[in-house]
Amino acid sequence: MYYATIKKVDIANGTGVRVSLFVSGCTHRCKECFNEVAWDFHYGQPFTQETIDEIMEALKPVHIKGLSLLGGEPMEPTNQEGLLPLLRQFHQTYPDKDVWCYTGYVLEDLLAGGRVHCDVTDELLSYIDYLVDGPFILDKKNIRLKFRGSENQRIIDMKKSKSEKSLVLWDES
Repeated sequence: MYYATIKKVDIANGTGVRVSLFVSGCTHRCKECFNEVAWDFHYGQPFTQETIDEIMEALKPVHIKGLSLLGGEPMEPTNQEGLLPLLRQFHQTYPDKDVWCYTGYVLEDLLAGGRVHCDVTDELLSYIDYLVDGPFILDKKNIRLKFRGSENQRIIDMKKSKSEKSLVLWDES
């Protein structure tokens, strides 16, 4: 897996101050994508244990609320496999911090039987607190939305959805 960039102080991609990892590789090709350069799966730098160590160090300060995963497309199957070691280590080291993940796939594509479900998807999803799902659709663009770009996109509270056994959207209030 490759990554495009790491933002060590980010307030645009989830609540609070966050560390954001922009992975490389995306097959969606959304019209007017904000990060078209990251469509190429080999753009940027290789994602290594040293990269994970750098991210884990950036997450140390108490004012950092969590980690955000963006792209490219974090939920492309090859990227899921690449991200799993990071999320395992994050979950162990920072149990009180949260993970936001942005994907152009809808949750149903990621669940068992979905088109991008793979061997690691269930474990990966277990570490994600908030999943922003759905492709960016230019005709549904709305700059007034919190933490997403188009009205079709949902912010799913993954922990509440699991405990309630039904889809629960993030409470924006």
